[in-house]
Amino acid sequence: MSRAAAATAPPWPPAAGGARWSGCRPFSPEGGRRRDQLRGRESERRWDRLRTQRLARRKMNGRLHQWVLILVSLMILLRTESFFVDITYVQSAVAKGAVCLDGSPPAYHFDKGFGAGINNWLVHIEGGGWCNNATTCLARKSTRLGSSKQMAKQVVFSGIFSNKPQFNPDFYNWNRIKVRYCDGASFTGDVEAVNPATGLYYRGARVFVAVVEDLLAKGMSHAQNAVLSGCSAGGLTSILHCDRFRSLVPATTKVKCFADAGFFINTKDVSGAQHIEQFYNDVVTTHGSAKNLPQFCTSKMKPGLCFFPQNMVQGIQTPIFLVNAAYDSWQIKNILAPGVADPHGLWHNCKTDINKCSTTQLQVMQDFRTQFLSVLSGVGNSASKGYFINSCYAHCQTEMQETWLRADAPVLNGKNIAKAVGDWYYDRSPFQKIDCPYPCDKTCHNRVFEG
Repeated sequence: MSRAAAATAPPWPPAAGGARWSGCRPFSPEGGRRRDQLRGRESERRWDRLRTQRLARRKMNGRLHQWVLILVSLMILLRTESFFVDITYVQSAVAKGAVCLDGSPPAYHFDKGFGAGINNWLVHIEGGGWCNNATTCLARKSTRLGSSKQMAKQVVFSGIFSNKPQFNPDFYNWNRIKVRYCDGASFTGDVEAVNPATGLYYRGARVFVAVVEDLLAKGMSHAQNAVLSGCSAGGLTSILHCDRFRSLVPATTKVKCFADAGFFINTKDVSGAQHIEQFYNDVVTTHGSAKNLPQFCTSKMKPGLCFFPQNMVQGIQTPIFLVNAAYDSWQIKNILAPGVADPHGLWHNCKTDINKCSTTQLQVMQDFRTQFLSVLSGVGNSASKGYFINSCYAHCQTEMQETWLRADAPVLNGKNIAKAVGDWYYDRSPFQKIDCPYPCDKTCHNRVFEG
């Protein structure tokens, strides 16, 4: 050590009186043991944290792996059970004034038949409710339900549209068409004048004829078998236009109709008001539909009442099959307990999930089923008319593979919907079956809606 360094070094040992030096402390055996213990405990805690983090990452990775497997499985299943079909615009319809609410051309999606089904045709009408005045129709005008400009260029075909025999044994090789819905009145309207203030075209009846004529030109004029079907408002279309469709296709063609979730009933809502009757009356008035509804009905009652299948189905001459849930989710939500009749939202949870309905609400729904079955009895017992009425909380069951035909699909009297409809169409056996009351049917796929 240099003399300068030695001169500045602190004294050792420290000065008496407890004066402390800020440099290195002298070695203490007891203090060393405490430091070692503290370091050991900290090391254990650090290791525990690392181990916990690793376990959490493993669990998270495991769950992620499971979700990835589920997602991949669903994608494989979707690609197996369904496929996409491009849109076709009926440009020739515009010159006939057969246009959507906004004046755009009607459209459909067409998957061609093959093999033995090349001359068989399934024409299925899309659903989507109705508009009952200029305000509600204007709201639809700029959507896919009022303009072909807003429609998806491709849609998924599955269920009754499937092109695979294991998923659709009786209709897989038919020409399968999904007609897009863009008029808001189940293809019944026909008003020549267009109000310049709204620019709304009420021309649904013209659209129906124009689409059928376009399909006739593409081969349906040679049809051996033909079906007019539809879901929801499209199911109502297949009822209202069943005989008209029969008149438009060749007389030699075997023609029948299917209506999926199209049997809307005239009943009071939970407040006691006849809401749906007034609504349908407004639809018919707004769209000028009266002249396009069957005369056997309009000659006996107000045209608005002829929008209800219960007043129509007994007069239909063409064979027809009804697929409907006795607790149809759309009807429960919009006819039995619409928002206007439930201002405090007491039915909100029940309508989103039937498992959340109170005992009182379930009894009201059982009464609705009783009314539904009462008016359904007007269909009669003729083998030319069939029905599959299950006790599910559902709406539209033919378009989805899970409810049309799958191992876990809804079953009634030992038959799924695809089997019941196919047997009836091909005259293998009649089918008129009604399910037991909810909740007896464990094969149901009950709808659960987002809150």
